[in-house]
Amino acid sequence: MTIRDRQVKKLMMEFTKSGNIGRSALRAGMDRKTASKYLKSGKLPSELCATRDWRTREDPFYEHWPWVEERLKHAPKLNAKTLFDELCRLHPGHYQEGQLRTLQRHVRTWRAEQGPEKEIFFPQEHRPGEVAQLDFTRATELKVTIKGEAFAHLLCNFVLIYSNWQWITVCLSESFLAPKQGIQAALQRLGHAPALFQIDNSTSATHEVKKGRDFNERFVELMNHYDIKYRTTGVGKKEQNGDVEASNGALKRQIEQDLLLRGSWDFESVEAYENWLREVVGRKNRDRSLRLAEELQVMVKVTASRLPSYDEVRLRVGQQSSLNVLRNIYSVPSRLIGHEVRVRIFERMIEVWHGEQLQMQTPRLLGRRESRIDYRYIIWSMVRKPGAFALYRYRMDMFPSLTFRRAYDRLNANGESTKVDLEYLRILFLAARTMQCEVESALQLLLEDACELNAQMVKELVEPSKPPPEQEPLEAHWGVYDKLLPGSAALLRAGGEL
Repeated sequence: MTIRDRQVKKLMMEFTKSGNIGRSALRAGMDRKTASKYLKSGKLPSELCATRDWRTREDPFYEHWPWVEERLKHAPKLNAKTLFDELCRLHPGHYQEGQLRTLQRHVRTWRAEQGPEKEIFFPQEHRPGEVAQLDFTRATELKVTIKGEAFAHLLCNFVLIYSNWQWITVCLSESFLAPKQGIQAALQRLGHAPALFQIDNSTSATHEVKKGRDFNERFVELMNHYDIKYRTTGVGKKEQNGDVEASNGALKRQIEQDLLLRGSWDFESVEAYENWLREVVGRKNRDRSLRLAEELQVMVKVTASRLPSYDEVRLRVGQQSSLNVLRNIYSVPSRLIGHEVRVRIFERMIEVWHGEQLQMQTPRLLGRRESRIDYRYIIWSMVRKPGAFALYRYRMDMFPSLTFRRAYDRLNANGESTKVDLEYLRILFLAARTMQCEVESALQLLLEDACELNAQMVKELVEPSKPPPEQEPLEAHWGVYDKLLPGSAALLRAGGEL
């Protein structure tokens, strides 16, 4: 059992009172022999544990340490494992694997006594209302799902570094629209703006130039619109955004706990997930209300109107009935071919407008060279040109679900390729004209029966033919005419005209 200084102090005090070693040892909680040792020495355990200045065994690296030290002076970043592997290669059989830790201690001691100077971090004093920081953190690890499907996303985290008040928004990438949405949402929530805004060197705020990085024009316009000064952290200096970096980890841990308490990671929609996140952050912000009040007293009220949360471009629809938006392809209604349209690019979706009429809305594609072709927009033309289907560039987009793909494979196993394509296109045409879910259900039934499959069979299940309803023979009641016009019934029976 380790003897502490406080025990020995109590031992000495008790022995001074009673002069009895056994009784004093018992009250100090130690053995009599141990008590006797400390009473004779008159020293505390911390004073007796002096660091020895001799080795208990021979240093296995004594012979080759000058070589190691020379390498460390030339390249201080070399680690002990690399040096040990090189020594083993140069001197086979001289060193054993278990001696690596000895070399690691030697290298660590050398770095402390003779190594290069290390960077010093200076704690900063934060002042109310002065600085806000923003950063992105990946939230896919939270394993949130939307209607059962995994939701890959980021959280845009806005933090006032004095009070740690924060606001978050869900985003799919670090494009400029993400911080634009996050900053404006936070400012709108606060109703006030900080004096200075700080962000890292992400491409949403800066771009590379010959002498480093410079601010993007759109980012500068956003800051000027709200009259906020701005700066970035040093390149590779994420510790300069330490407050928001630390907040990222705490935020995700809190969200994980609330998800466990909720008992479900699935949400009906992205909007429902965002509303739930606002409740989580709102509870955290309530604990920061006092320091936030200090910040609001010195922050300037936001009077500028909110900027649109989208970018807008004008494009002309080509003969392929599609648009190239940020190097991704989207199909549009064929009636727009040849017309110029306005495309509004939001962080999570795009909208296509012609004049003042919204023509379509679809989720935004991430990355480059992706495609989203809606068969409903092009099937009317392709069913008349079935030969185009085989080599169509976006052919895979013409299978709206796995069931449709299985149906195509079944058709392909029983017929010629040209006829198969036509049959499949007729099925797609039926889905576009009626309901895709009904056609899909019909296909599932036919696939389960392992029978022949064609467009007519699908149509009969979706739109069963009904015989015309039977009608009883018409019987004329002449008295009705007498009520309308006296004497008309007799005239009609005689075949005359009124």
